[in-house]
Amino acid sequence: MWVFGYGSLMWKVDFPFSEKIVGYIKGYERKFYQYSTDHRGTPENPGRVVTLIPANKESRVYGIAYRIPDDEVDKVIEHLDFREKGGYERCPVMFYPKDQQAHQPFEMIIYLASHENPNYAGHADLDDIARTVVDSIGPSGPNIDYVCNLAKVMREVLPEAKDDHLFELEEKVLALLKEKGIRAGNQRAEA
Repeated sequence: MWVFGYGSLMWKVDFPFSEKIVGYIKGYERKFYQYSTDHRGTPENPGRVVTLIPANKESRVYGIAYRIPDDEVDKVIEHLDFREKGGYERCPVMFYPKDQQAHQPFEMIIYLASHENPNYAGHADLDDIARTVVDSIGPSGPNIDYVCNLAKVMREVLPEAKDDHLFELEEKVLALLKEKGIRAGNQRAEA
């Protein structure tokens, strides 16, 4: 079994895996359209995290695929079902490795929060999303760390990937922190 990380699973891998491959899926866009009431916010003050929304069939969302050892599949599924319980469901998707000379495309699992789930936040102005991010903290830490860590890992692992929504949001979050006199480096902890 393979699992696709396109959000916190790109830097916070807390399950066993035997291989990882950088690549993408088609037909979606990564957006901060999901409320987080259990990790990066609370029910009273939800944060914002990413989900995937349908897009044109050639749109790409880059991330990392993790191969789960056969003897760990049940345990990892149970763990990820709990970790992603805030409105995400398992769905099959075709994965396209970045290096298609080494690996052919294959089907795998993603956790996707559809617009029907109770934590779906939907579209909002990026300035509003940035304010939410700056003001939200949950059991997994500040929402700021989520945005900054995702932007950082995308730059390190996939510097060629275009993700305007993510990078524009990061820029707005950092500008708000600067306005508040908070050093951005303090918020880039590996959460």
